[in-house]
Amino acid sequence: MKNFVEELKWRGMIHTMMPGTEEQLMKEATTAYVGIDPTADSLHIGHLVSIMILKHFQACGHRPIAVLGGATGMIGDPSMKSQERNLLDEETLRHNQECIKKQLSKFLNFENGEAILENNYNWMKDFTFLDFIRDVGKHITVNYMMGKDSVKKRLSGEEREGMSFTEFSYQLVQGYDYKYLNEHYNCKLQMGGSDQWGNITTGAELIRRTTGNEVFALVCPLITKADGGKFGKTEKGNIWLSAEYTSPYTFFQFWLNVSDEDAEKYIKIFTMLSKEEIDNAIEEHRKDPGLRTLQKLLAKEVTIMVHGEEEYNKALEASQILFGKATREALQNLDERTFLDVFEGVPQFVLSKEKLSTPILDLLAVETQVFPSKGEARKMIQANGFSVDKEKFTDANGTLNASYLINNKYVLLQKGKKNYYILRFE
Repeated sequence: MKNFVEELKWRGMIHTMMPGTEEQLMKEATTAYVGIDPTADSLHIGHLVSIMILKHFQACGHRPIAVLGGATGMIGDPSMKSQERNLLDEETLRHNQECIKKQLSKFLNFENGEAILENNYNWMKDFTFLDFIRDVGKHITVNYMMGKDSVKKRLSGEEREGMSFTEFSYQLVQGYDYKYLNEHYNCKLQMGGSDQWGNITTGAELIRRTTGNEVFALVCPLITKADGGKFGKTEKGNIWLSAEYTSPYTFFQFWLNVSDEDAEKYIKIFTMLSKEEIDNAIEEHRKDPGLRTLQKLLAKEVTIMVHGEEEYNKALEASQILFGKATREALQNLDERTFLDVFEGVPQFVLSKEKLSTPILDLLAVETQVFPSKGEARKMIQANGFSVDKEKFTDANGTLNASYLINNKYVLLQKGKKNYYILRFE
């Protein structure tokens, strides 16, 4: 059995843990859980830290439980939030859970009970309010609950909106999850982000007061960017694990574009590469940071883990279209979404399909504003400075045809080295 705590320590993935946690994990194969509230039908990379902790936990010879919060998702965790969350209905939660289950199976081996997927709605749905306040609420004092940072911050926040009883009770519901899992799965450890410390310790305290069992807690630091920005957030919002919301190309680009400092941190957290492999990669990168060796390795490892090798290869090929020597064939093999992601922000001109056979000079200077005049268009074409679908176009008296269409709709024009334009034929 590998030392899980040591593994997490060198990766920079431990913020704090209860005394005795490491000893428990070295003593015997242990069951631990992480809770995930299914507030959307996909996880995003903000969830990846918790998922990687479970993945490492299983790799070290222990049994992980991923608990989808069907019940807690109906309430909303107040931790680190200034406003109460919108509540989800049961049907939406069920849909979200099914989608998340598929995503988690890429990281954890659920065969033969080696990892377990649970849903706290299963044990909370028949719990009456009177039973809950009698069997759970009476063991934890209001003074204890008020001492938690998540509560104190909300009550003293700038908005001064306070918090509803629903949110105040969240830590008791999560605490009962731990108690239930301890009783039914002999779960002795709960893990999560550092913002969950208050909720996790409430669960440990509830178990201690009701059964006397000894249980443990371990939390990882909240991941930040070197520039102080929020990890995983872009101008377009979250980077999702679902290809439906974030294309594999955009996902790949996110990791490829992190700073050198962040790459050194993230490659330890978000990959399963060994310490030796990572140390060697960092050393190699520092010799010539301009080659972005570390970012390329990070992007490769995470993209393959989330989307598979085939999608990684497509994303890699697509990323070389802008910066490498891409062929017309490679361009035309792109699916529409990836094509538009690659050329995001490029000016588009929409034309009817009848215009496809218009003389090229009219197309460039009359039907569109790619060139200010036919004369300038002719001059650049004759000077070999104009490309269509990444191939030089040298016939100033020529026309386009249907063979140039990408996804039966687009034509990519390039003026000089850096100026791109898209013609969209409808």
